[in-house]
Amino acid sequence: MPVTQVQWLTQLNAVDLESICDATAEAIQNGIGFDWIHQPPRARLEAYWRGVMLVPDRMLVVGRFDGVIAGTGQLVKPSANNEAGAFNTILSTFFVAPWARGHGLARAMLRDISRRAREEGFLQISLDVRETQTAAIQLYEGAGFKRWGIKDRYAKVGTKYIRGYFYAKDLTEP
Repeated sequence: MPVTQVQWLTQLNAVDLESICDATAEAIQNGIGFDWIHQPPRARLEAYWRGVMLVPDRMLVVGRFDGVIAGTGQLVKPSANNEAGAFNTILSTFFVAPWARGHGLARAMLRDISRRAREEGFLQISLDVRETQTAAIQLYEGAGFKRWGIKDRYAKVGTKYIRGYFYAKDLTEP
């Protein structure tokens, strides 16, 4: 039986950097690569994840499958000068690699993200997703996220535009 675990990271060691880059590359190849269409060079993926760890307003959660990072999510805090929006955090780069799906890891990560956002004092989580990511949409809606908007020209792949959906979850509700 595989073991899944959700963990908040404040640093990436070499093994974790390797596995997070592998999971990211697989997500990109499967069309869920948080805005990448084509897989970038490995050095760029490594630089991206190292950069995430340097930004104080980003909190990185990982999902592990048998100890290996198989998914991620980031809570992005509003900037210090955004007093009016200080109640809201944004969920970004949320994915689980194809080989680790079907074991409840995404649901567990999303539950822990909501818990952590509440602990940090946020009243709402916002996110956006491409219409083609139907499994993610089902997950978000099942977790209490409500769709509040649609953008027809959200992403462009080749010559085709893809709609984007915008969601928010009220963390004051049970």
